[in-house]
Amino acid sequence: MTKESCTRLFADETIIKECKKTIQKNENVFQQLSRIFSLAGSDVRLKILYLLEEEGELCPCDLSDILNMSIPAVSQHLRKLKDAGIITNRRSGQTIYYSLVKENEKLLRPLFKSIHQLKKQEVL
Repeated sequence: MTKESCTRLFADETIIKECKKTIQKNENVFQQLSRIFSLAGSDVRLKILYLLEEEGELCPCDLSDILNMSIPAVSQHLRKLKDAGIITNRRSGQTIYYSLVKENEKLLRPLFKSIHQLKKQEVL
């Protein structure tokens, strides 16, 4: 018998049925998270998402200064996030401000709160 094999004496049909319902009920959330995580696989994009969640909105110049990157490099990351529907933008005069789409903000907030908790634990 290999480590990957599975043998069980009985299947708990109630648990299986409830888990299937939960997965089906939350299919849209799983798809949203999958899209976010696939793009957040870049540490730069993850930092951008974190900063947008923290500050509400930032322009490419702000992000460029914070991340020590060129504005064109930041803009490429912003474009990918915007094309995927993870962030949105608004124009004020000649400046474009980026922010998280509200649905994504709700999904990401618990993740970023865990960063704050880890930082607090490191200090202690």
